[in-house]
Amino acid sequence: MRSSTKTELISRLFRLRIILIFTAVVLLIPQIAYGQEIQEKEYIGPEVSSEAAVLMDRESRRVLCEKNASRRRPIASTTKIMTAILAIEEGDLDDTVEISERAAHTGGSSVWLEAGEEKTLEELLYGLMLRSGNDAAVAIAEHLSGSVEEFSKMMNRKAREIGAKKTSFKNPHGLHHEEHYSTAYDMALITSYAMDNSVFYQISSAPWAVISWPGHEWDRVLRNQNKLLDIYQGADGVKTGWTTPAGRCFVGSATREGTQLVAVVLNAPDMWSDTEKLLDWGFSEYQREKLISQGQFLKTIEVKKSREERAEIVAMDDFYYPLKQEEKDKIRYSFSLKESYPAPLEAGEVLGEINIYLEEENLGSVKLTVKEDVVRAPFYEPLRKFFLKIIN
Repeated sequence: MRSSTKTELISRLFRLRIILIFTAVVLLIPQIAYGQEIQEKEYIGPEVSSEAAVLMDRESRRVLCEKNASRRRPIASTTKIMTAILAIEEGDLDDTVEISERAAHTGGSSVWLEAGEEKTLEELLYGLMLRSGNDAAVAIAEHLSGSVEEFSKMMNRKAREIGAKKTSFKNPHGLHHEEHYSTAYDMALITSYAMDNSVFYQISSAPWAVISWPGHEWDRVLRNQNKLLDIYQGADGVKTGWTTPAGRCFVGSATREGTQLVAVVLNAPDMWSDTEKLLDWGFSEYQREKLISQGQFLKTIEVKKSREERAEIVAMDDFYYPLKQEEKDKIRYSFSLKESYPAPLEAGEVLGEINIYLEEENLGSVKLTVKEDVVRAPFYEPLRKFFLKIIN
């Protein structure tokens, strides 16, 4: 009897363990669905409504502020940032694009494209970025890759190239698909990359544009849906987005005193306020510091078999980085450069680099070059120096 009771107890405990494991898995399904990280860094920044957010310095790609930055989320029409930069890089703005039936009948927001209508790629880009035209997105995809499916593969390759490793694109417009997602961090990376391009910058920051509308008495007048351009000093981009699963999404940028910040908010009920708070916080907490200047003298090296015997080493480029006030004294430098080189050396010749660190974090590097030509000494140079030494 005791043996039977013991067996029954073990069986009950086993069933209870199975139930607990099953419950845990069910609770984790939302995270697993988008492959999101469970552990996130502690949020330090202004209070925002968004589920996920990132503030990034565009030039250095430094993350200044992050909230659930690696959490995978549907991103709605902010997808079109990738569509636009690919169109600019892979296409010609003067290309003529014939609108297909599929493009013309794409659901959601549109610029009222009609099947058979012809548009330049540039017109489609303005329709894509200013009015979030899903029809324009499909037309661009078909023009560049032949189909939405092939273009999506191009988008994913580009994302990996940029470093957006937790992003999956299934279409060029952002209409909901279970396998179409990104993260706040990845979207900040993609946008920073896109904003490096002057054509993308010009289009995304345009307050309005006019594109043709054949067969109608008027052209299409497109006003940018990005309200940040009107309400925030220095705002210069970039894209809104909304679907029911994604919620309100926005990627915004602003430039002040040479510093351009990119803010990403995903599932943000108060997306305009969130973006303003993040940008204000970034501009007040960080300053763009010039740590190295182009042409700055940094070191002297020995040059063997030369008349001068020494050469000045200078920085090839400027190096800026956003820093908090208390971080400025924590910057250090490390040379990757030999102590001596044989002559001759040419002005501008790269000999090594200097690495810049914030404590133990490598912020980047600058190439080191020779300031002036260093010629090889003539064969009689040792004898000349010997006699000079005697005379003196």
